[in-house]
Amino acid sequence: MPKLLISDVKGRIFAHPYLEATGMEADFFSRISPKELIRLPQDSQLFRLPHRAPVGYDNGTKKFVVLKGCYAVAGFASPGFTITYNASYQEIGKPKALPLFSYGAVASYKDELYVTAIRVDNDIRHDSRFIDITLVKKNIKKFKDIFIHNRLVRHLEKCALVYRCPNAQNFFLSRYEAPLPTSPLCNAACLGCISYRYDKNCRGTQGRIRFKPSAEEVSEIALFHIANANKAVVSFGQGCEGEPLLACDTIEKSIRLIRKATDRGTINMNTNGSNPEAVCRLFDAGLDSVRVSLNSVQEAYYMKYHKPIGYTFKDVFQSIKIAKNKGGFVSINYLIMPGFTDSCDEHIAFKRFIEKYRVDMVQWRNLNFDPPRYFKELNVRIGSGKLIGIREVIASIKKCFPHLRAGYFNPSI
Repeated sequence: MPKLLISDVKGRIFAHPYLEATGMEADFFSRISPKELIRLPQDSQLFRLPHRAPVGYDNGTKKFVVLKGCYAVAGFASPGFTITYNASYQEIGKPKALPLFSYGAVASYKDELYVTAIRVDNDIRHDSRFIDITLVKKNIKKFKDIFIHNRLVRHLEKCALVYRCPNAQNFFLSRYEAPLPTSPLCNAACLGCISYRYDKNCRGTQGRIRFKPSAEEVSEIALFHIANANKAVVSFGQGCEGEPLLACDTIEKSIRLIRKATDRGTINMNTNGSNPEAVCRLFDAGLDSVRVSLNSVQEAYYMKYHKPIGYTFKDVFQSIKIAKNKGGFVSINYLIMPGFTDSCDEHIAFKRFIEKYRVDMVQWRNLNFDPPRYFKELNVRIGSGKLIGIREVIASIKKCFPHLRAGYFNPSI
């Protein structure tokens, strides 16, 4: 059976000699069978979790065991993989919130490192083995000579080199999806916001854009990317900005400039869907697709996580409806948390949502947030008998909706 991984104070990681690895959903622990595991993917990371005691399973006593004097170990699965269990641990005292990552259960199995995850997208666009950082740096110099007065290029340079954003790196490699950050403002205060520190206990992972680029700056680099990349995608709504619908006027003008010059490429927007009227305007201008972020399709839990400011839960679903009516491709950026996403109530609600709105794609993305804190903030109370399992949820959606696309990345339309 898979063995429990533990860490000492120096960050050295060991396999426990006899305790089995376990996984956690909400505050329930489960034994991990080998069929739940995959080898730890390229670009994944292992984390030592301070003030969190690992939980293993003793097959001799048939009990879960909390180990004191060492630390729990978790795995951050690389993009394209969705975790199915959180790492198992018991908090010691009142520890600080974990940084904004996902924390998958990991194990030692057949003398290798494994994680409880499922691959949902085979796209290699974020795989560091295929990103030549030396060429990225070389092309940054070329791009700065080409776009002498374009502030957005300089912003993307920081994203590529400081924050190591794969989309920004791919822009400088003229391939896949290029980011078009436009909005420094947001109308939500999401618990897991990566670009702004709404909570003093939870730091963002990258700085937000501090200026509003002009439509000319945006369209200039979008057209360059579309002209040079195969099956190019250009996207508003990146991790280094706020909500793009708040920059609707600039984006509408940008899209019209792009579409005036070319009908090639996919123009996408990652959004919270807060303004149906703006969504309508942008599709009329030439927007091709939207990806709407949701942690839940149940209003109470959506409101507690996304904390909308000046818009309603109904506005989000109206935006999805308008996008579909306009002939747009609609993806749901479904933020996965084991123990919540696979609860019976959420699963039933999500199936009803797909039936009603006929979205085109679900992107099964890990929710980067401290797991116990998530359940506390949302005031979620779920019994262990009401959990289906993340792997089973994904399989169920695929079976019920065979034409629904599943993945992790924004596709070229």
